Amino acid sequence: MFRLSKLADYGIVIMTNLARRPERQLNAASIAEESHIPLPMASKILKMLARAELLESQRGAKGGYCLSRSAERISVAELVTALDGPIALTACIEEGTGGCDIEALCPARANWQRINDAIRDALEGITLAEMARSIPSAFGPTTEPPLRRHGAALDAGLP
Repeated sequence: MFRLSKLADYGIVIMTNLARRPERQLNAASIAEESHIPLPMASKILKMLARAELLESQRGAKGGYCLSRSAERISVAELVTALDGPIALTACIEEGTGGCDIEALCPARANWQRINDAIRDALEGITLAEMARSIPSAFGPTTEPPLRRHGAALDAGLP
């Protein structure tokens, strides 16, 4: 099985949350709270995304983080690469020529490259804006507290 790291997963959650209202500039604590991610993890992710120039950061009392460019111009592939490194399903894809002991004899290498390219292309084809349009309303700022998961129908007066 292969999957994104928790870092990349949380980073995408943070970025989709920021993309929903790009006019805002939020501090790390607000971003962590709105994204439901522990503050230390959110802070680490925000620094990595800023280093990758996907976020801009401003220090000071009115400082915070905001997208460095429009969400339509940021791909999921960029986010994954910024947080997890190069998109590579196998070591031979990541390391290039000479990275594998059986490289010269490997009948699967060319196909792994095709598979890897297809996954990278798919991730490059999905923008942060597309991700933000489908984010559940439970994530992000609200004007009223969320209903309790159990008993919500009773609280709303429903049978």
